[in-house]
Amino acid sequence: MLADNAERSLYLLLYAIRLTSLAVIFTKITQKDVSTEAPKGKLTVEEALQQVLKNALVHDGLARGLRECAKALDKRQAHLCVLVETCTEAEYIKLIEALCAEHKINLIKVGDAKVLGTWAGLCKIDREGNPRKIVGCTCVVVKDYEPLS
Repeated sequence: MLADNAERSLYLLLYAIRLTSLAVIFTKITQKDVSTEAPKGKLTVEEALQQVLKNALVHDGLARGLRECAKALDKRQAHLCVLVETCTEAEYIKLIEALCAEHKINLIKVGDAKVLGTWAGLCKIDREGNPRKIVGCTCVVVKDYEPLS
């Protein structure tokens, strides 16, 4: 029993460290993007979306991929759905759009799957803080997020 508690504590500690490091990395990426593109006073839609996805990822409230997104949309756990415009599978787009319309969930379309994959945390970050090995993502659903204070 003591070993189970120790393993559980170690697992939770490692999980917390991973979430903290992801938050730091995404903060660095966000600061680079925000400082080069727009003034501090106003955010563009992409920057605001990136912040929402970052917060949801840190708080484990992000569903990525068709299966996770369809389950979250069908269970009405979703607050927001992000879909890539350049998806080659027409059935994929029809399914996600139909689920969003049926349950009245907001749908945002973005242009590039690699960009959405980076925002959703589907990449490796090198020592300089640059994303490497980016995996494209076609659909992301925000299930839970903590708004910024």
